Amino acid sequence: MRLAGPLRIVALVVTVALTWIIVSIFLGGPGTGFSRIQQLFIKPRARKYKCGLPQPCPEEHLAFRVVSGAANVIGPKICLEDKMLMSSVKDNVGRGLNIALVNGVSGELIEARAFDMWAGDVNDLLKFIRPLHEGTLVFVASYDDPATKMNEETRKLFSDLGSKNVKELAFRDSWVFVGAKGVQNKSPFEQHMKNSRHTNKYEGWPEALEMEGCIPRRSTAS
Repeated sequence: MRLAGPLRIVALVVTVALTWIIVSIFLGGPGTGFSRIQQLFIKPRARKYKCGLPQPCPEEHLAFRVVSGAANVIGPKICLEDKMLMSSVKDNVGRGLNIALVNGVSGELIEARAFDMWAGDVNDLLKFIRPLHEGTLVFVASYDDPATKMNEETRKLFSDLGSKNVKELAFRDSWVFVGAKGVQNKSPFEQHMKNSRHTNKYEGWPEALEMEGCIPRRSTAS
């Protein structure tokens, strides 16, 4: 019973201290109050830039994100300068190779099409990429199977656009690539995941690939 008095005093002191803290938070001046409580309890979201990049691109660069399809269930995405060029929502993707052609100077979309490499759209694909103008940017995202009917001419054309991996591209591989007509070196923007039953994330398919970055605007493009 002798402890009741001191305990009451401690409880009173704690209550007064908490009350003072809360009042000081709300009445401590501009920029305080609820914003302070948010700072204490809510972790601020990291700022995202064009196409969800964590950092802004330098001037005269184009921000992009390319995501391959996941198995044969989730379609690919191609984003450029915060504009979705190809996606399931836009209803312009399909199994095979999904390709967006972009003017390398203006960053404007020229054309976007999906080519079913299982059904044999290879001739349509060749007609699509043979006549590219110098400086045209080429964004590619695979979905399901990008390579079954791909022939040697197709592989050479992509190699000329800067691809390192197209020669090894095979059945149900995952592939994302950004190249350009007239490029002198191999593109730094390419990822390739082999279809292997030992490493596949999905039954019969490797994991989806996601690639983002900043591309310098081309000095000449038509």
